Amino acid sequence: MAYFIRGFDLITTKGLKRFVIIPVLANLILFSLAVMWLVDRMTVWMQGIMDWLPGYFQWLEYLLWPLFVVVILLTFGLLFNTLTNWIAAPFNGLLAEKVERHLTGQTIDDSGVLDIVKDTPRTLAREFQKLLYFIPRALGFFMLALLLPVVGQIIWLCWTAWMMAVQYLDYPFDNHKLSFNHMRSQLGQQRGKSFSFGAIVALVTMVPFINFIVMPVAICGATALWVDHYREPSLRHKS
Repeated sequence: MAYFIRGFDLITTKGLKRFVIIPVLANLILFSLAVMWLVDRMTVWMQGIMDWLPGYFQWLEYLLWPLFVVVILLTFGLLFNTLTNWIAAPFNGLLAEKVERHLTGQTIDDSGVLDIVKDTPRTLAREFQKLLYFIPRALGFFMLALLLPVVGQIIWLCWTAWMMAVQYLDYPFDNHKLSFNHMRSQLGQQRGKSFSFGAIVALVTMVPFINFIVMPVAICGATALWVDHYREPSLRHKS
């Protein structure tokens, strides 16, 4: 949580604020449209889920309703973040680079804006790699969330937290051209930090108005977390 809060300080730092504008605008426009659609559909989905459950689970209705609401909101947040990160991926990588430079005073190879633009195909390929990692696992865990009351929803919440960590901590790893598998390995070695950071990001995506700036805040916080805990071992590995 401390690193996510630190992200709020970093987005207002002189020299970094201008790199926050595009991620915020992308988030604001897409989120406004997506929320209007979600509000229209959510009651229908919830009633459909309750009608689909076997009769012997009806006694759990008061417990399942809030759990299903949280699952739907977190699923929406996860899918929405995936979409907006696809669109803003080059700018997100640039923001992560500038934050790292601010925190360490050291530049990253290919650090110019033109080089970031040239790197756009590679950046989008990395987002596609995340998507390939996400889809089959998400389908499996989502089925568990539907079929296993309480336990399935808890598993899905943990999965959502993990994917939020993967999504945002990957930017500084990718800026140093460290592989996706290496990034996952490093996050797994410090699973507590990864899960707790991802969990707070996932929860804040459900908070009205603050969720408009979640993306740049999470990128800044994730980069600070990278600098303090993942950077040194990862660069040693690369060398």
